[in-house]
Amino acid sequence: MADRIQILPEHVANQIAAGEVVQRPASVVKELLENAIDAGASSIELIIRDGGKTLVHIADDGCGMSPADARMSFERHATSKIRKATDLFELHTKGFRGEALASIAAIAQVEMTTRTAEAETGTRLKIAGGKQLSEEEAVAPAGTSIQVKNLFFNIPARRNFLKSDRVELRHVLDEFHRVALAHPGIRFKMLHNDQELFNLPDSPLRKRLGYLFGDRMNSRLVPVREETQIAAIGGFVCKPEFAKKSRGEQFFFVNNRFIKSSYLHHAVMAAYEGLLKTDTYPGYFIFLDVPPESIDINIHPSKTEIKFEDEQSLYAILRAAIKHSLGQFNIHPVLDFEKDQNLETPYAYRNKGAEIPQITVDRSFNPFAGETGGGKKYTKATASSAHWEALYEGLNTAEQTGKDSTEWVVESEERPRDLFEESADSSSSDSSTFQLGRKYILTRVKSGLLLIDQHRAHQRVLYEGFLENITSSKPASQVLLFPLKLSFSPAEMSILKTIREPLEGMGFRFGEEMEAEFEVQALPFLIKEQEVPELLDSLIAQWQQHEDTGAFSQGDRIAKSLCQALAVKPGVVLDHVSQMALINDLFGCKESALSPFNKRIHTTLSMEELENKLK
Repeated sequence: MADRIQILPEHVANQIAAGEVVQRPASVVKELLENAIDAGASSIELIIRDGGKTLVHIADDGCGMSPADARMSFERHATSKIRKATDLFELHTKGFRGEALASIAAIAQVEMTTRTAEAETGTRLKIAGGKQLSEEEAVAPAGTSIQVKNLFFNIPARRNFLKSDRVELRHVLDEFHRVALAHPGIRFKMLHNDQELFNLPDSPLRKRLGYLFGDRMNSRLVPVREETQIAAIGGFVCKPEFAKKSRGEQFFFVNNRFIKSSYLHHAVMAAYEGLLKTDTYPGYFIFLDVPPESIDINIHPSKTEIKFEDEQSLYAILRAAIKHSLGQFNIHPVLDFEKDQNLETPYAYRNKGAEIPQITVDRSFNPFAGETGGGKKYTKATASSAHWEALYEGLNTAEQTGKDSTEWVVESEERPRDLFEESADSSSSDSSTFQLGRKYILTRVKSGLLLIDQHRAHQRVLYEGFLENITSSKPASQVLLFPLKLSFSPAEMSILKTIREPLEGMGFRFGEEMEAEFEVQALPFLIKEQEVPELLDSLIAQWQQHEDTGAFSQGDRIAKSLCQALAVKPGVVLDHVSQMALINDLFGCKESALSPFNKRIHTTLSMEELENKLK
């Protein structure tokens, strides 16, 4: 049998390797930004077009490269950052694999211009599909400038899997945030389609957070700081009242490298125990400084997973540090009776001794004396004090009533017997519906009993109402007397701009878009004003979990999100009128059997089934 195993051609191997390192434009941005930081840059400029699919251009003022280093940097496993295997456990740089530039050059058209501070001229290299096209001298500033054009130009299948420009831009913004937060001492500038998105000066971390997430972030932060032999912990956490349903403001950095760790995230959530609403997540920006030899970064090509030598101790330290910070800034509820103003002794009484209070008793008072006919006769005790007599000056009760002014009769009313007899879950005896367990509505039909899930039924009613508004030329809405101005981060603003048109089709009205504010001028009739912030936060959270699709699907997804957030929840008591209205609205829908999420809304229990259960 002929030999079948052979070594793959170099360009094929490079394309396979590129699939591990480069998944989308954001991967290119991450690798090139990290290279610029490792080069010692103090100023970095990022320019992208069409979400990074057409162009990713990064220019820095770092150390630059010589002509030989420039050529060698595009070879596989070529790096200046490690020399031997033990260096993997003493890493002080972002990169170390030597794969990024080779992988990028294999699937894109790359042009690099670089010059060291000592050289008079620089070097310009052009590479496409892993093949060097040209090398020439060029006039250039000190540092490196890399342009990556037409990502996946030679792999059409991979290019077709890229999402819309807005979605790819969001992923690029995520990577930009991670690098910019890890290095607040470096100046960053970012442009998209010739529009400036960020211009960040070098600043302390707290100000850098304000530049990235809006000025509102400054008042929400609680500093965290703890130093131990295992790790030094610093950064900020957000106050629990500002927790969101989205997960866009959770950042861990280990030795200034962004990582993802569900284990450490659990430690943060444990520190917030009892302070958060259901299904909300607090923002945090935690920096861990640990000895390089106690971690292993060489786990995944993305370098966002890390193995810790003593993970359990780190969990306990992180949880205790955040708990201490929240308690120190009075975030935790505290019972301190010494500070209770109602229990403090007034200053004027500091020298006054305690006195036994005087009690006077009317021994002649008998509330049961003189009962007549269905009423009770009460006798007023004659007061000897002058102030009691003053209460009755000017009154002539005897002349008006014909009775002695020292007594009166109070008619006792019989308490209605059925006042407290009706249960909260039951309806009146003559009603045709019954709420079961505050979750289901039970009603009679000809064939037996109909059991309806009130939450799913209301979802269906709202869903079809929202879709009807979208198809209407003038959707019904209520104008707010005072428009709502809500603050969002740039990434959240990008999502809101994406879904603005379908929201307006449902009855929302928005004002002019600002850099970090969104103005709401009108709402659909089914939405209350106080529900808007949480509702938009929920929409953003659900949108982040899905990728972009067509315009109709956008409206459909938003309608589903709105009906899920606004539908009556299980546990809510509905009166008979509300139950009947929900049933009538449900069976007036085009599809009354399934919820918008394809779950059964109701089921019928026939007389035969009931009789069989009782046999």
